[in-house]
Amino acid sequence: MPTRKLVLGVSALSALALLATGCSSGSADSAGGKKTITIWTSMDQPVIDGLKAKLAPRAKAEGITVQWRKVDNISQLIVQKVQANDVPDIALMPQPGIIKDLAAKGKITPLDDVLDLPALQKSMTAGTLDVAKVGGKTYGLMVSMNVKGLVFYPKKAFEAGGYTAPKTLDELNTLTAKIKADGHTPWCLGIESGTATGWPATDWFENLILKYGGIDKYNEWISHKIKFDSPLVRQAAAQFQKIAFTDGNVLGGRKAIASNAFGTAGNAMFNSKPGCYMYQQGSFVTGFFPKSVQKNLDSEVGVFGLPPAAAGGDNPVEGGGDTASIYKDSPAARKVMKLLAATDLGTTAASNGSSFISPHKDFPLSNYPLKTTQSIAKVAYDSTGFAFDASDAMPTAVGTGTFWKEMTAWIAGEQSLDTTLKNIDASWPAA
Repeated sequence: MPTRKLVLGVSALSALALLATGCSSGSADSAGGKKTITIWTSMDQPVIDGLKAKLAPRAKAEGITVQWRKVDNISQLIVQKVQANDVPDIALMPQPGIIKDLAAKGKITPLDDVLDLPALQKSMTAGTLDVAKVGGKTYGLMVSMNVKGLVFYPKKAFEAGGYTAPKTLDELNTLTAKIKADGHTPWCLGIESGTATGWPATDWFENLILKYGGIDKYNEWISHKIKFDSPLVRQAAAQFQKIAFTDGNVLGGRKAIASNAFGTAGNAMFNSKPGCYMYQQGSFVTGFFPKSVQKNLDSEVGVFGLPPAAAGGDNPVEGGGDTASIYKDSPAARKVMKLLAATDLGTTAASNGSSFISPHKDFPLSNYPLKTTQSIAKVAYDSTGFAFDASDAMPTAVGTGTFWKEMTAWIAGEQSLDTTLKNIDASWPAA
């Protein structure tokens, strides 16, 4: 789920309260000259608690006390704090676009002489160290990751049917046809999300454009160098249409997709007789599955990543995450940033049942207590590259505006694909 969409509707009271209190970062402890470094984040509290447990003793050994603060609507608040020249020492941001904007304005410290970048390039999932680069310099370090473009399935029924994970998109189509030929409905699909209705459709498109075009063309599309009305986007649309609009492929048919809530759309997989056999979503969606399923996730749920366009070919993955940057430079902040780069930083967070996934591909899968989480992490670790959610990086008028709205209208049968793509292109702000 795109991170910008997760923070929509969050109360502004938290932000105002924090603005009123300010932040006491980088201060000296009167008891013994220890440095206090403040870290702001919007991550889930169990993830924060796990990272804190690992970081605190290591920072203490460096004479540093780290104060974590969970902040709602952090993207908006950080921009306000930068304008007020009242920033935390370090903040973990879910949107790298904001990091890049602030870095271009000289408001964030480059990390090239802070971190061992060559070692991290080997340690981290391909592409994750590049998500906050500006002018060839690195301004952010991903600390926590989520994975998108995952296909969940009801494990027992799927295996009983003799179905296996496809290795290409063509094989995915073959699997879809086989499940239908066996008398079942292959897919569940829903894009309703209140005022954010349509974002699950944009995730489908983003993942398919990434698989067909690779990261370079994906980035050109994000910047509108490649238009929506283009062969690449139409190729993605054709694949989505083949899955979503073909009679018998989707539970409830095409007419139900726009009104089917994304959070519960996949739950029909777990009926005694599955209502569908596959549901594409991000790693977070397991938290929306029925409680009985969540209690027995490994025995009830299977997962594979959307496959590449060609067997053995380029296979990038889309995802999100929280990226740490230094907003108030100091020797202590630099030391803490180095500590945040440790591969084993997330060991406790991963083992405490939280949603944490490490961006380090050398992070042992055995650290994740659930096989399901191990499978999700492996999709990212085995990928050829990592790309952030495109709609979060596009201008707001498009990414969380016309892209959502026009996709919904097309899927609902209210307009043609031609009209949809042209309308989105026409909404792109003038340079």
